[in-house]
Amino acid sequence: MKLRNVALALVVAFLVTGCASAPQRPGAGLWHNGRLFIATGNTTGVYYTIGGGYADLISKHVTGYEARAEATGASGDNIQRVATGDMDIALTLADTAADAYSGKGAFDGKPQKMVALARVYKSYVQLVVRRSANINKLADLRGKRVSTGSVGSGADVMAGRVLIAGGLNPDTDIVRERLSLPETTKGMQNGSLDAFFFAGGLPTPGIADLLASSPGNYVVLPLSSLLQPLTARWGTVYSSAKIPKEAYGTPADIDTIVIGNYIVVSPDMPEQLAHDLTKVLFEYQKDLAKVHPEGGNFDKGTAPQTDPIPLHPGAARFYSSG
Repeated sequence: MKLRNVALALVVAFLVTGCASAPQRPGAGLWHNGRLFIATGNTTGVYYTIGGGYADLISKHVTGYEARAEATGASGDNIQRVATGDMDIALTLADTAADAYSGKGAFDGKPQKMVALARVYKSYVQLVVRRSANINKLADLRGKRVSTGSVGSGADVMAGRVLIAGGLNPDTDIVRERLSLPETTKGMQNGSLDAFFFAGGLPTPGIADLLASSPGNYVVLPLSSLLQPLTARWGTVYSSAKIPKEAYGTPADIDTIVIGNYIVVSPDMPEQLAHDLTKVLFEYQKDLAKVHPEGGNFDKGTAPQTDPIPLHPGAARFYSSG
């Protein structure tokens, strides 16, 4: 049963069994009765960590509301769940959001209803390989067992595009597995996988744990040479950046592809609530950065740049207020 339906069922049960004089609980009369669910991603990914921190800030600082972060299949799954009302707030990669809003790619002919609160930190495309698999460049993935991320995740979409940009068919030139990050790292450790892609902030907890579990047995490969074919086919939503050596204790910085992340919500969300949720991101950003470093890597100047996803009017009002 959907989380939203569970919450409604509990409210109905309370009304049926309670007496007429029973006091309303905090949040009664507010949007969704004051309960907000945040769609994040795998439990060992940055979305889940950041989402949990954001939920705590909302619960503490948005009067009457309680928020909870939920583990999900990440970007594509998150957008669908916001569009259906199962979730209220979601984190998503910018390219997946653009496809969903326009009804393209995995959402072909089915545009999803959503608006944005903010553009936040960047996600880094990370290709991790087992050293024993003799994979030194993208072309060496041919015939290898590769996890591209959970079905419906932005990582899965991103991995497919990177492979195509590198001249590989993601469905025929590799043995493609669509696994969550926890399942993927287990596969790398037990030898059932040779490599995997992931798109996330730095450091990604699951990747950090994997690399630390067996130093020298895994390598993160550079990908920035694929930026030109990526942007030629899918637009300028992608750019290049370095994974600093401090992120995972690698011998040197690693050149790769990066993409922005958005926080999206339903257009049905009340304007004042959207304003307050956006305000919390910036007024308490230092607290979010304590939860994960990426919480400090966005700013008010670039946050409204969520094209093609329109800003919620409440978020737009926050940015225009100076």
